[in-house]
Amino acid sequence: MPKAKRIFVIADFKDEKPWSICIEERRLVKSLIRLGHDVQRFSHRNIMMQCSPFPSKRIARRFGRKKSNEVLLKQVKYYYPDIVIAFSMKYLDAETVRAMRELVPNAIFVGRDGDPFPEKFPARIATGKEMDIIIMPSAGRFLQIYKEAGVRCCAFIPFTCDPDIQYRFEVDDIWRTDMVFLGAAEHTRLDRNYERYELAKRMSELPNAKVYACFGRPKSQGMHSFYAISGAKIGLSINIANDVRLYHSDRFINIPACGTFCLAKRAPGYELLFEDEVHLKYFDTVDEFFELAEWYLKHEQQREKIAMAGMQRAHNEFNCEKIARHMLDLIETGAYEAPWAEIL
Repeated sequence: MPKAKRIFVIADFKDEKPWSICIEERRLVKSLIRLGHDVQRFSHRNIMMQCSPFPSKRIARRFGRKKSNEVLLKQVKYYYPDIVIAFSMKYLDAETVRAMRELVPNAIFVGRDGDPFPEKFPARIATGKEMDIIIMPSAGRFLQIYKEAGVRCCAFIPFTCDPDIQYRFEVDDIWRTDMVFLGAAEHTRLDRNYERYELAKRMSELPNAKVYACFGRPKSQGMHSFYAISGAKIGLSINIANDVRLYHSDRFINIPACGTFCLAKRAPGYELLFEDEVHLKYFDTVDEFFELAEWYLKHEQQREKIAMAGMQRAHNEFNCEKIARHMLDLIETGAYEAPWAEIL
């Protein structure tokens, strides 16, 4: 894409929250600009909250949506983008996408769904059907759902890291620990993953481990998320679903990107992203995780060698600028070059 494009990005940028600093959407917008394109960002939920007379997010979706959609359509009309990317389709609906298409009939529309189990959100699938391209940090059955819904192009695009602010930090003692897990032990909208719950629960009870955002522990905020990872000798990566090809959360990239040795629950296709015992170490059961953790805590040289190789791999292959370039190649040509590329 040698010519600069006008790219309209719709997402929940969480502008009122300190963790907006480390979200995926921020990294990708930064990268699109670095690649020479003009980007107009629209933080859908924030605008919706501003348009609602009530502070509740749930109520705002009812009372603020109409006005926020009017603002959205007006911005699209006067920006006249070449590309519209909905990094979050949560607050969009199919009718609004069709209205945008009428305003910019030549634009390419891209939707991203980063959540597991899309079949549980039929309204989001209906919105996705209106897109030219759907991207997900998973392949397998999650991606197939959108293809079967009629989306022309469905592609796996992994989570990213930003080497500018993700590397191994020298941290204060408050962040230092043997093991760390960042994330909810379970999600209220989804069935409990008992392995993930048990791992987080057992770690929360250990004196040499820290957990964040579960079992009453506070969520890490902004750069503190990266400090928490950097301060640990071992980081735990486990998804809410671990049987779907290539599906992963941002932990899977964030942990090695911050120079911490990653113990990751194995999922189909993962060796295409990180090689076992080279960039990280995979485990299959809860007991195996703790056995491996004990071994690697006693073998610093092996642990550090893998951690450094993992950081280099994350920075080289999954840095946000490179992944944004893959996205643009996909939009321009319908394909991109990577050993883990999967396009339906």
